Parts: sequence; structure tokens; C-alpha cells
Amino acid sequence: MFAVTLAEGAELRPLEPWQAAEFAAHAERVRGDVIDYIPWAHTVVDEATAREFLQGYAEKQARDEGRVYGIWVDGVLEGGTVFRTFDAPRGVCEAGVWLGAGARGRGLVTTAVRHMIDWAFGVRGMARVEWICDPRNTASAAVAKRLGMTCEGVLRGAYVLDGERRDEQIWAVLAGEWAA
Repeated sequence: MFAVTLAEGAELRPLEPWQAAEFAAHAERVRGDVIDYIPWAHTVVDEATAREFLQGYAEKQARDEGRVYGIWVDGVLEGGTVFRTFDAPRGVCEAGVWLGAGARGRGLVTTAVRHMIDWAFGVRGMARVEWICDPRNTASAAVAKRLGMTCEGVLRGAYVLDGERRDEQIWAVLAGEWAA
């Protein structure tokens, strides 16, 4: 197990199925902060669904197709990051994030994703890291911009969340553009 220090009292570390109760409690605490943009906020409603979500990522990690990490602040799970997709043969992955309102404004997400991108390019040899967000999620787009990503466009009506068809804004950074 590893932990990466993000700031004083804040760290990034793997989020695993054995932590389902903690993740379920976290989901309940932050649901109102993230439900407009985070699909799992609609489906993780108890320990069983939390375990299912985390087990899905454990299986993705075992296949080298994704990963999930938690952001703990003063020992409390406050958010997380994912490689929602990780396609090593193609050299393309997608990073995603969420963070409860109480932990925002400290640069934790930007720092966490910077570590993830460093690893994806430097250790795994990925060629491209993507960031996909709802264009209405201006905070998410701001993180992508701070990370030096380029907004490549919008896929109109590309996904459904809570019964509503939504657009996806596509951001990306290429390995040759990345300044760690």
C-alpha cells in the first residue's frame, strides 16, 4: 500500500473493496456535493453497492484497465480520483475526480491528478491522458486547464445521467506536452 502526500494532513491512496463501509459513509456525506456530475452518486447508496463499485475497480485494476484512489483529509475520506479507463496497448487513459465541498479550494484534486499523470506518462508510458466532464461543471474544466490540458471539443448528447441526456467536454494532454 502506498500513500502520496497532497498537502498538510491530506493524502492520496488506493481505495479498495475492504473499505466499502467507509466509502458508503463518504458517499452519503458528499452525495449532495457531487450528484450533478458523478454517476456513482446515484448508485452507491449502502455498503453493498459501495463494495460492488470498489470491486469493479479492483477487477479493472487486475486487468490493467482502471484504478480508484481516495483522498483523505485528516484521516477522513473526502474525495477520490480514478483512471476511469486505462488502455495500455493504445496508450490512452481517462482521469476523473470528485471531492466533497468541505475539502475544496486547497488544490488537492489538481495535485492528486498531477501525480496520476506523472505515473501514467513516466512509469506506464501512456501517450495521452484524457479528462471528460460536463461542460456545466466549470470547476472540473478549471482543473483540466490548470493541468495544462487542451479542450478538444464537446460531444453533444454523449451520455445519460439521472435520465437526462448530457454533453461531454473532452480535454487531453499528450506525453510530449506534459511538464511534470
